[in-house]
Formats: sequence, structure tokens, C-alpha cells
Amino acid sequence: MTTPQIAEEAGHARYTYRLRVSAGAHAALMGEWARCRWVWNECVARSKKAHREGEKCGPARLDRMLTQARAIIPWLRDGSSVPQQQIIRDFGTSRAKALRDIKDRLPMRQRAGMPKWKKKDKADPTLNYTRRGFRLKGGTLHLAGSIVLTVVWSRELPAEPSSVRVYRDNLGHWYASFVVPAQVEPLTATGRMIGIDWGVKETATTTSTTHDLAHPEHGKKAAQRLAHYQRMMARRKRPKGKPQSKGYRRAQRQVAKLHKKVARQRQDTARRWAKKVVRDHDAVAVEDFRPKFLAKTTMARKAADAAIGATKAALIEMGRKHARAVHLVHPAHTTMDCAHCGARTKHALPLGERTYTCTACGVSRPRDKNSARVMLVRAGLNPAGADRTRPGGAPPRRAA
Repeated sequence: MTTPQIAEEAGHARYTYRLRVSAGAHAALMGEWARCRWVWNECVARSKKAHREGEKCGPARLDRMLTQARAIIPWLRDGSSVPQQQIIRDFGTSRAKALRDIKDRLPMRQRAGMPKWKKKDKADPTLNYTRRGFRLKGGTLHLAGSIVLTVVWSRELPAEPSSVRVYRDNLGHWYASFVVPAQVEPLTATGRMIGIDWGVKETATTTSTTHDLAHPEHGKKAAQRLAHYQRMMARRKRPKGKPQSKGYRRAQRQVAKLHKKVARQRQDTARRWAKKVVRDHDAVAVEDFRPKFLAKTTMARKAADAAIGATKAALIEMGRKHARAVHLVHPAHTTMDCAHCGARTKHALPLGERTYTCTACGVSRPRDKNSARVMLVRAGLNPAGADRTRPGGAPPRRAA
């Protein structure tokens, strides 16, 4: 299955394909991963030591460490240098992000943790190759070190890939994720605009009733089977230090398969809805909502099942792909403002009150529909809106 995703680099997209891995290729990949894991753990050790001694441990120092290690360790030198260099880049990126969050004094729950050890039995293999470390020949993927992998081409690549990530998930399936230049496929202009408000009762409420996204409840539907397999794991779990039985591992695999199925269902629902919204509208004003804080509320389970973050990401990516304008609107006071006259209530509405009634102009409409209309007004997509004469929160920003 092909899964285009938002890549780390601007202007690029990822296309992920399933791999067929032979026994020999599997042994070679695991050998490369053992070397990369050693390099990562060595970077962690050197970073901790430099921190204790008050020294700097930048990418240049780690590159010199790798050069010296490859010169004196034959086992390390037997592997390709490309994934080993790339894992140093990944380590530097993770460490820089953690240090930046500490410098910005973000709360502990919002900080990215410092890079930790990669344990043999817990870390899934991930190998990154730049253009000089792989090539595509006859429909197969050739990696540095004479590793040949069969790719299940469910769809052609739109352009020549610049890099590839070969990884294994927790079910033991191998994938190749290619980075290619993002392709823009403009759609015919429709002259219509839409405002979108995120919620928990409904995942997305819009100014167009036909484009509302009901809560799919994929996780709720799978909860009974998930609980069954988790009880099996609990009954068969052995004391710490003893190897788990085959029955425990079978139940563990069923749990992983169920989680992956739900994740794919959520992703498919989000992409289908995003494509429909982008196809029917020239401009989209969407609430720049970050649902992370809901994880500590009583709505945590339902909010997680709604997958608001993944749905918003799919909408932004689909808008970029089809050259549609996506405006991210600050969520402050969106449930307190009137979309008709711009008046703001003195107190926030309780969650149980689902109808918004303006005390200034007397307009009454469903609360979420009013918020969706406020998105249009704040984004400047409604010229008759009152917010054009009154500051209404932070200005919207265009999605990258």
C-alpha cells in the first residue's frame, strides 16, 4: 500500500511501500542495524560524557568518532558508512531539539527528551540511505552492501527519489519510504469557501453540512477485541527475567495488529474526507487546534479516537498537493464570538450548552456551526464579517 505522508523537509513528500525480504537480505539488514545501533549508543555515551565535563559534542566531533571507530573496528567497517552517518545526523537533530526546548524553558510535558539508548530487543530497525547509498534497478531496491530487496509497487513513484528509509514495524513487516519532490496537481476553481471547527462529539463541524465529519469511532469498535487479547497477555505473562511463552507472543502480536488496523482506518477516513473538502472548495479556514491537552481530561479516550491531529495534517497536505489555500486560525475565543456581529460573550460557554445565542444581535445557531463560521470571518474569507472592523484574536496564517 502506498502512503504519501508529510516529509520532514519542506516541498517533499514520502511514498511508502511494502518490502519482500529474503532470509539473506533480512540477515544483512539486521547486521547493518546492529552497527547503526552501536553508533547511536556510542553517540549517547559521548554526549553524556561531554555534558558531565562541560564540553561540546557537535556533529563534527561525532563524525570524527565514526571515522576513528571504522579504522580500528573491522566489524563496523564491514557495513556501509551511509546509514551510519545518517544515524549520527538523526542523533544530532534529536539532541538539538531537546536542547532548544530546554533553552526555551518549555514545560516538562512539552519537551522533547534527550536521545536514549537503543536496546537490542526493543528498538525497531530503521536505516536511512541518501542517493549514493541506494538505487532502483528493474523494480528492485539495491542498498549499499549488496542488499537486494523486492518492492511491492502498488503505485509508481512520481519522481526520482532523493533518499529512502528502510524500517521494520512491530509486526515484523518491512517498508521502504522514499522521499520525492512534492507534486502539485491543481484542481478546477469552484468559487466556494469553507470554515472548519474541530470537536469531540463530531470530529469536524463545517459551514457546509454535507462536509461534516462524524466521529468514526474506529477505536471504540475494536475495544472489545483489544481487551480480549490484552487479558490473554495478562494471564500468560511470566515473571520479569524469564522469556515469554509462545502464547503470550501470539496475543501480543494480535494486539499490535489491531492497533495498526485502527491507525490505518483513521488515516484512510481522514484522507478521504480531506480530499472531498479540498476538491469542493477553493479556500479552507481551519482551526489551528492542538488536541494534546485533551489527553489529561475525561474526554481523552474519545478525543484520541477522533484523531484530530492526523485529520488536520491530512487536510493541510491535501491542500498543498492541490494548490488550495488553507488558513490556520488561532483557536482563542472561537466559541465565545458571534459570527454574525462579532460580539463576544463575557464568560465561556459550558460544554453542555450546545446552542450559541448572541446577546447583542439575538442570532441563535448551533455552537459548533457558529465556531466554523468564525473561522471564515477571522481568515478574511467573509467580507461582510464584523471581525474586519474589530480585532478578533490572532491573525490567521497560511499552512506551509
